[in-house]
Amino acid sequence: MATKKYLEIQEFNDDELKNELKETEEQYLKLKFDHSVKGVDNPLLLRDMRRDIARINTEIRRRELNNMPEEELASRAKIRSRRRKK
Repeated sequence: MATKKYLEIQEFNDDELKNELKETEEQYLKLKFDHSVKGVDNPLLLRDMRRDIARINTEIRRRELNNMPEEELASRAKIRSRRRKK
């Protein structure tokens, strides 16, 4: 089942998605610093923010793959199959 955050991310355009990633990473770094210095009330926020960053990166990559030409996707599939054989 898709989460609410994932559904929100899908509605963003590419520029909004990149801005959201930048803002979330900045917030994560600030929260991580605060947690190491004085502690945070809810340290699970760190985990949630890491997961949000991963969701955003996944959506960006999904869109890149959807916009890739067929030739590039075919060559990519060959590379991936060679990696699996090793």
